[in-house]
Amino acid sequence: MRGYNERAYAKLNLALDVGSLRADGYHEMTMIMQTASLCDDIRIERVSEGFSCVTNLRYIPGDERNLAARAAKEFCAAAGLPGGVRLFIAKRIPVGSGMGGGSADAAAVLRGLNAMNGRPFGLPALIELGGRVGSDVPFCIAGGTQLARGRGEILSPLPPMPACHFVICKPNFSISTPELFKKLDSAEIKCRPDISGMTAALKAGDLGSIAHRMYNVFESVPDKRYEEIAAIRRTMLDCGALGAIMTGSGSAVFGVFSDPIKAMRARDFLRKQQKFCVSAKNIQTLSV
Repeated sequence: MRGYNERAYAKLNLALDVGSLRADGYHEMTMIMQTASLCDDIRIERVSEGFSCVTNLRYIPGDERNLAARAAKEFCAAAGLPGGVRLFIAKRIPVGSGMGGGSADAAAVLRGLNAMNGRPFGLPALIELGGRVGSDVPFCIAGGTQLARGRGEILSPLPPMPACHFVICKPNFSISTPELFKKLDSAEIKCRPDISGMTAALKAGDLGSIAHRMYNVFESVPDKRYEEIAAIRRTMLDCGALGAIMTGSGSAVFGVFSDPIKAMRARDFLRKQQKFCVSAKNIQTLSV
């Protein structure tokens, strides 16, 4: 049985802003997104029928409720391929962390199936296909450093983020994305990310300026759980991070470090307090 191995890389939000509610029920988003080396491993196998997946986490759906299985079905339909796909996913990206783990898996399946079948789709077509599966899937297909707008599916490549070290820490709770959007709609937003300033910092290759401008508008939402998120951010900054914010709708927090020793010390310190804390690096290119 012919199979293919692909990695599904986490996404981090260097900046995240939320605009008005659209007619289709989605919010208008403006985000600067970055690929991180933290990843899930996926094995893709063609089978005679059906679309399914097996993971190392029992509570993750193994049928087409899983974005990865849904992505496989969409690809086969678009490419006119008979039969089905079976997936084996080793999860490392925490569920409910704001790092797009499900979207990353779906994107990896699309990239992998594209490679397995002689690359019938170029990058624009594969991104369009990914947009049918989920809002973050297009970015997870393209990767690197990107400005994302609309639901997140409208991508504009940005100058690459300078090489750095991330420390990623998820507290022992997750945050409901629909609940968070509902709270944001009724909250008074006093601060928004400086997208143009962040873009200029990326063009200048100034890591300190990039980190200083990181901001996530979701952190404006009143929520007692954010006290723990704020404590993680302060710890990262105290350990030498150039900047630290929550990614996506949370609950993971990441810090940006130029010094790998400081990053390692921050990771080791936070591991004593939180169940999940890892170090990672930024990634700029993904093979499509």
